[in-house]
Amino acid sequence: MNLFDLFVIAVGLSMDAFAVSVCKGLAVKRIGKRHVFSVGMYFGGFQALMPLIGYFVGKQFESMITSIDHWIAFGLLAVIGGNMAREALSDNEENTPDSSFGFKTMLPLAIATSIDALAVGVTFAFLNVSIIPAVLLIGATTFAISAGGLQVGNMFGTRYKSKAELVGGIILICLGGKILVEHLFFGG
Repeated sequence: MNLFDLFVIAVGLSMDAFAVSVCKGLAVKRIGKRHVFSVGMYFGGFQALMPLIGYFVGKQFESMITSIDHWIAFGLLAVIGGNMAREALSDNEENTPDSSFGFKTMLPLAIATSIDALAVGVTFAFLNVSIIPAVLLIGATTFAISAGGLQVGNMFGTRYKSKAELVGGIILICLGGKILVEHLFFGG
């Protein structure tokens, strides 16, 4: 997996955090540096931590399923991406997060938006991805996109929330397909 692929995965994974950041931006009248730092650290930190955990879990099972790892990678990314796209297209609007940036508010949001990154970490183990650069890139990308989402939400509102989730889902599905095609047809 090359740097571009990792960056595209990082962007796809960060779309949930972006959507929540947009909502947080709606709830705050004036955004300060501490808001930007808080959102970036919570979402970026958990987006980096979860694939790291998934990677070590996946390494435990790697030898048992090496012959089907490409199918697992495709399946996980397709399911994660499909769920993101389904949520984006559903009429079921979740409650807008409140304006609190405290631990009790941000921790559950950070965990909820990074669960899919755990599964991606398992996929990374099967694909023998160099995990430290990957999680650093995912964390930094999510930090930047979340901070931007906070600003976007504060300026534009919820107009782009579902579009961001839909794009993120499509990106993950396409990457899963790319992994499968490369393995099946090009021995990747």
